[in-house]
Amino acid sequence: MGYENVRFPEGTNFLVTGAAGFIGSNLVETLINMGYNVRGLDNYSTGKRENVEEFNNTTNYEFIEGDIRDFETCLTACEGVDYILHQAALGSVPRSMKEPLIYEDNNITGVANLMEAARINNVKRFVYASSSSVYGDSTKLPKVEGEEGNILSPYALTKKINEEYCKLYSKVYGLECIGLRYFNVFGRRQDPDSQYAAVIPKFVKGLMSNEQVEIFGDGEQTRDFTYIENVIEANLKACLASVDAVGEAFNIAYGGQDSLISLYNKLSILLDKKIPPLFGPSREGDIKHSNADITKAKKLLDFDPDYDFDKGIKIAVDWYKSNLSF
Repeated sequence: MGYENVRFPEGTNFLVTGAAGFIGSNLVETLINMGYNVRGLDNYSTGKRENVEEFNNTTNYEFIEGDIRDFETCLTACEGVDYILHQAALGSVPRSMKEPLIYEDNNITGVANLMEAARINNVKRFVYASSSSVYGDSTKLPKVEGEEGNILSPYALTKKINEEYCKLYSKVYGLECIGLRYFNVFGRRQDPDSQYAAVIPKFVKGLMSNEQVEIFGDGEQTRDFTYIENVIEANLKACLASVDAVGEAFNIAYGGQDSLISLYNKLSILLDKKIPPLFGPSREGDIKHSNADITKAKKLLDFDPDYDFDKGIKIAVDWYKSNLSF
């Protein structure tokens, strides 16, 4: 289980884009600790310098401050790289509803730049972050690859287009691309302060600050909350998966289903708080229920996640307690 037995040749070189972000910084940390050479790329538009500053004096790490929208930057970043773990993107469905054009620029043009730079530099494999949002208005549960509905947001559209680029570059250009459809990832370093913060750090910060937390909708909407260690496992195993996985996209989750009100109640217990939530209107572009079938990832990526929601949330809350103060 997990990625304890995942091994690459000595001297393997990785590029992690979005290195200063939540998922990217965790990947950087893991790869450094495993002894591989890591190059981080980030423009700090959403990532935080403090997420990567601790690695600056590490001999097997280098950092490029740059933007994936600049092709020359991508060419430089991909030079000498074996594997790319592409996490750089603008997240947030609500923000994409307000600012669709910047999502086109970052999440589509940026990916195209990187794939082309990877092809030119003969990168072995390009593993990138897709999203469960590509399932759109499909009401079928669990979510199964190949059974998507209509797209509901500009953000989701950019991720769907990323997957089409993946197929094209794998088939036409021979760049081995694999997409990972993340389902509601959470864990250490996830930012609670962003205007568009994910639900778990947002709830944690509110409760730790003794504030009333707003839940959009009735709280009965469900999510397949996925602890960061499961996502790290998927990225590493995707690099080494058989060619049968190339050009494909995979659900990356634990395969559970928790409602937002259940999440809120669990956090209240873990943080020893008794503050009733405030219910607000549903958010445009949000899906009602989410639960992943991970059969395909188990078969083709050898994905075998260690952390269910209850195990992961306890570790995450402990991290917030140690690292946040109000």
